[in-house]
Amino acid sequence: MAQPLDGVVVLDFSRVLSGPYCTMQLADLGARVIKIEQPGRGDDTRAWGPPFVQGESAYFLSINRNKESLALDLKHEAAPGIIGALLARADVVVENFRPGTIARLGLDFATVSATHPRIVYCAISGFGQTGPRRAEPGYDAMMQAEGGLMSITGAPDGPPFRLGVAIADMATALFATAGILAALHARERTGRGQYVDIAMLDSVAALLTYQAGIAFATGGTPVRMGNRHPSIAPYDTFTASDGEFVLSVGNDDQFKRLAQVLEHPELATDSRFSTNASRVTHYDALRLALQASFGSWTRDALLRGLAAAGVPSGAVRSVPEALADPQLAARDMIQNVPHATLGDVRVLGTPLKMSDTPALVNRAPPTLGQHTRAILGTDVGLTEHEIRALIDAGAVGV
Repeated sequence: MAQPLDGVVVLDFSRVLSGPYCTMQLADLGARVIKIEQPGRGDDTRAWGPPFVQGESAYFLSINRNKESLALDLKHEAAPGIIGALLARADVVVENFRPGTIARLGLDFATVSATHPRIVYCAISGFGQTGPRRAEPGYDAMMQAEGGLMSITGAPDGPPFRLGVAIADMATALFATAGILAALHARERTGRGQYVDIAMLDSVAALLTYQAGIAFATGGTPVRMGNRHPSIAPYDTFTASDGEFVLSVGNDDQFKRLAQVLEHPELATDSRFSTNASRVTHYDALRLALQASFGSWTRDALLRGLAAAGVPSGAVRSVPEALADPQLAARDMIQNVPHATLGDVRVLGTPLKMSDTPALVNRAPPTLGQHTRAILGTDVGLTEHEIRALIDAGAVGV
């Protein structure tokens, strides 16, 4: 079945999360992604654990599906010739080294584009390729901190918290994916590739959205509010008799229906609660009134009533509970793919559902150097004798 990026070849020099998560999106869309890794060690995340599955890192397995692995020492004297042959076939290069590092290998955008002007070159870094902090390293936790996210995450009277997933890395990856796709589209008009400079700090700042808007509008500092929303109410976590749930009431009509489900229609006519603005202003009183009603309901019974009334709500679920939702199964969001050494492994599917040119998950994450021989033979044109010599010299790994 045809895919959107059929025929697109990506050379992936990235590691850890932001780069690999970006290239996984491209691979899901049909691009051929050649992941270039250090022989004997590979991507840093191959060592991140436990948990491991028969020696394979669960972390690595979660972000590297649909890729090929070429184990190549970029500092070996044979590397430029191999990379040069691959660049001749490539459409996209992705790297997430600290600014300046890739230039020392002769693989920076200026050098690559001089001989391969159609290549779209994406560089992901902590602070970008320009500005006073360009040379500093960037990791997800520090970016959540430096970008302001942690200051607004957590209980009002507690410490700041990092989100439970690496949201700074993954948001950066998605912005990088969008930039690459836009540059490929632009190339259809111009015939030229271009440089896509993606910074983690920029990406986190872009996520601040309405929190930045509040700071711009008021001159004040947004604060931690737990699960409460600063501008919508009730939009928070509550407790039923047997478990926690979330209410996401986005307008006055939904609040009227909530009051009817609770058999307290007077809440909707109370001047303190009749409009969203008044509910935000009088939120402490609103929360007390609502929680007093919720305590007499089981969570399932309450959520069924709210769903029937069209009031947005949901249970606070564990990760296994969320993954067991039949809705995810119906949309192919949990998939089994055959792995080279592990047999079938479960991976997440892609949320991109397209009617004519679908995104697909059809290949398990690779073992280190799994495709080295095939790439060197088919794409680079080396003989088996030449490949064996490179292996013996430590230039490549299989």
